[in-house]
Amino acid sequence: MRLLTHNMLSSNIKGVTNGFPLRLEIEKAVEKQVDFNVDFLKNMFVKIEWKALVDASRAMGYVDLPDQTEPSMLDSDEFLKKFHHALLELHLEEGALICPETDRRFPVNKGIPNMLLHEDEV
Repeated sequence: MRLLTHNMLSSNIKGVTNGFPLRLEIEKAVEKQVDFNVDFLKNMFVKIEWKALVDASRAMGYVDLPDQTEPSMLDSDEFLKKFHHALLELHLEEGALICPETDRRFPVNKGIPNMLLHEDEV
């Protein structure tokens, strides 16, 4: 599961008001090469919750993203490459996503998060 996906997921358990961002529990993380696409990165930049991406990338051991950003940073190839790497090339292969409010664990197996809820959570 890419950190792009992680940035879009939240806990939808009934009654949860603070289901984002999900914490990462990492058993296995991998890096997978992805073609660099500046236009895609620039379009995604405004849709990303930056602090959640930074925290997730640091949990995966990648510490090169800045704490704060501004749109002018999109003119820097160095910044775009770091953003690209964190967003698209870091993958949670095995582990769990954890609801920040309830601590409910959603397993991630073979890079696929299982966000299915139990009957009492719907």
